[in-house]
Parts: sequence; C-alpha cells; structure tokens
Amino acid sequence: MSTALSTRNEFGAQQQTTGVVETASAAVAAQSKAMVEARYIMAMRRPRMWDQVRQDLIAECRRPSFAHNKSAYYRKPIGNGVEGLGIRFVEVALRCMTNVLVETTMIFEDEAKEVHRVSVTDLESNLTYPLDVRVSKTVERSKPMDDGSYISVRKNSYGKITYTVPANDDDLLNKRAAQISKAIRTLGLRIIPGDLQDEAEAIIKAVRMDEAARDPAAERKRIADAFGEIGVKAADLTEYLGHTLDTCSPHELVDLRGIYGAIKDGEATWKSVMENKAEQQGGVDQNGAGKPAGDTGAGSGKTIPVCTDEEFEKKKTGWRKQIIEKNKTVDELVATIETKMRLTDDQKLTIDSWSHEQD
Repeated sequence: MSTALSTRNEFGAQQQTTGVVETASAAVAAQSKAMVEARYIMAMRRPRMWDQVRQDLIAECRRPSFAHNKSAYYRKPIGNGVEGLGIRFVEVALRCMTNVLVETTMIFEDEAKEVHRVSVTDLESNLTYPLDVRVSKTVERSKPMDDGSYISVRKNSYGKITYTVPANDDDLLNKRAAQISKAIRTLGLRIIPGDLQDEAEAIIKAVRMDEAARDPAAERKRIADAFGEIGVKAADLTEYLGHTLDTCSPHELVDLRGIYGAIKDGEATWKSVMENKAEQQGGVDQNGAGKPAGDTGAGSGKTIPVCTDEEFEKKKTGWRKQIIEKNKTVDELVATIETKMRLTDDQKLTIDSWSHEQD
C-alpha cells in the first residue's frame, strides 16, 4: 500500500487529492509468490514414487498409438543417424513424474521478434533449467505480399527466388509453438532420469519393430501415405531405400517412421535426408551428385561433416556477430563455414535471418 498525491488541472482551478493506491506490480508479485508456494507445498505433501512413475511411463510407451506417434521418437539424418525422444514423450514423462512445473513467459518483443523464456522446474529437488527462445516475426514465401512488398529476397538452395515477408497471426502462432515445444523437449530431457529414457526408447523401438514385422504391408502403406502428406512421393522413398517399397524389411520401415517424425517436427528436410544418404555412400559434390568414397571435392582427403544442432548452437554467437557487424554477407559466411562443415537448410535460414535484425 502506498499514498499518492494526484493533481487535476481545470479551466480556472487546480485541485490536489490524496488517495491510497495499491500498485498493480505489488498485487501481481503477491499472487505469483502465493502460486509458487502452493506448488512447492503440494510437492512436499505428495512426493513422487519412482516405481509408480516407471510403471506409468512404461505402460504409456507400450501403447501402439503412442509408440507410433511421430513426436514420440524420431531419427534425424545426420551421419549414420541421430535418434532421440520427442516432445510427446517428454510431455507424457513429465506428467507421469508429477511435481514438475513448465513455464513460458514472453520477456521481450519488438516489431521484428519475440523472446520467450521457457523453464522446467523439478519442484521436489528445486532444480530449474531455463532457456530463452527467439521467434522472428517473418516467414519465407515463394512470392511477395499481395501489394508486392517484402522485407528481403534471396535464392534458396534449390536456386529459386524466396521472399521474406511479415508473418501473419497463424504463421507466428505456429512458429512460436514449434520453438517452445523444442525448448520444452530439450529441458524436459534434462529432468527425466536417463535410465527411464533408455528403457522407454527400447520399448518404443520394439513396439514399432513388432508392428512392422506383424503386418509389413499395412505398415508400408501407412508410411507411404504419411510421407505423401508432406510432399515426399513413393518414388522418392524408393530412391532413398535403393529398392521398391514392397521389399522393405521391418528395420527399414522403422527407420522410415523415425525419419518421417523428424521431418514432420521440423528437425530435418527430405533434401537433407537425401544429402546425408549420398554422403554416407561416399560424399556429394557441390551440385549434389554422388562421388566415389574418399573424394571430397575440396582436396582435403575426407568427407565434410554435417554441422550438428549442438555445434551450431556453440558457434552461432560468433557467426551472428560477423553478420550484425557487417564483416561478412550471409553468402560469404555460409561459404566460409561450408569449407569445414555442411549446413542444413534450417541453419542457413537462421543465418539469413540475422541479416534482418535491427539491433
């Protein structure tokens, strides 16, 4: 509670009044404090039972509908394949664990971007992992706005003109949800015990393998239809496999299911899948054509590796500084980086977005 003195000016008079004003910030702070205390009190009164957590989580993973969910488990086409548990698994696991708080707060916004702080807290151990997520308010389209305006234009990796335009409400909602989901998955996996993750992963893969082995024809049709919905044709799958779909082994079907999940969740693209496949068979040249093993096209004597998400996160601060300070253009920076490691399409888009920032 605080006392405030207010002055009101009128046409021939000035009036001063005093009143008792309770600031809105104090009320919000008190409410937030009460909510936090209530959560910790409930966690103390109803602590989790790890044996029950394990039983509940295993029961969920054994459900075929959950095990086959694209976001429960995915396979990213990097090197020999990077597999991982997805956001749907993290959501179920945190629910089974109980006493875990997931919070998302917007901490900054301007005309170009939003910054959200995502945090996951284990209320029993009082352990919190935070992560700031940047969401740009632009999207890339094959044509400019209806009035012909656009923010920037460039040629994408396919050689086609791509326009950066302001994101509408639906685009922004989708981008925000996707970025926040990735952050929750990353932070949630740091809270969930590793042994539970390993056991759940084995069960999900076993369920997928059993389903593929039990009725491979039905599973093959489901996978082909799923890829068709994201623009990948049966002929493309045949090219990837090196043989027709009707001769797929159960293991190959499980592999395709994981790749579909990675593409659907924005972790990969079909182009990156095929590039990685060519690289594993001996590398690719600058035009994307296959090369004999050992030929890198750069005279280095080894295949240029793909830049992983972890490596990109470590180096992006320095790379971004070069763009912001105009030491290099986007094309120059990408060309420099790709002398040592190959960037994915998503990573190139991120680098390109730095040129639009206004610090």
